[in-house]
Amino acid sequence: MIETYYSACYWPPRHETVEACARRAEDFFRRIGLLEPTWNRWHEPGSSFAKARERQVELDSEAFMKRFLKKKNRVGKDGFHYWLWAGDNPKETSGATGLCGSDNQWLQPVCLLKAPNRGVVMERVLTAPVLTEVVRAMALAWDPECGIATSDLHRDTAWKEPEAGTFTGWVMYFSRQRGTVPPLPAPVRIEPVEDKGTLVILTPERFTASNPEHVALAARVQKLLDRAGLLRPLHPPTAK
Repeated sequence: MIETYYSACYWPPRHETVEACARRAEDFFRRIGLLEPTWNRWHEPGSSFAKARERQVELDSEAFMKRFLKKKNRVGKDGFHYWLWAGDNPKETSGATGLCGSDNQWLQPVCLLKAPNRGVVMERVLTAPVLTEVVRAMALAWDPECGIATSDLHRDTAWKEPEAGTFTGWVMYFSRQRGTVPPLPAPVRIEPVEDKGTLVILTPERFTASNPEHVALAARVQKLLDRAGLLRPLHPPTAK
């Protein structure tokens, strides 16, 4: 089975102008463009790979603002959505999607990046240093409450109904408002993200759901982070 990976950050619904969302998007794509050559060229979807390759987009804030104002990229009365992809061949593509701007409690603001699941690009980006910088870029650009980069398989097998912000992964981010990250066992590494929050990196090598030591470490760290109050849902339970 091919183990797939994703990086994502989340925050509670909050109102932001189209200009603010566009600036955040420009900042995020600029930062990840420094990490992987194919992440410098992004495209809108098309009816075929060849057609989509002709739909390369500009990544500055003015271009994002125009994109967000199109009807197809609006969500509700005040939300903005994007879905872009990058890659030099159809078997090695990355995808980036996100939703921002809305304070609608039924929507989940997010920035999500899917890495290729095969090929040389996968080998370049599915490393602890690169994914650490991806999550750092998300934290600095989007000002989320939490973030993660991890294996889809581990997420889906370790927890029955995983909810954003409530489970551990390969690389995690916690904003200062979530609380203080406690001491964690080796080989876990902790890094600050300016004055915004903290990164937690479980393993220096690729984290996999097929490695019992990785799974056991994630479970141990899960208990410590939960005890510290860091693993709580973004949305408080609705009063009955």
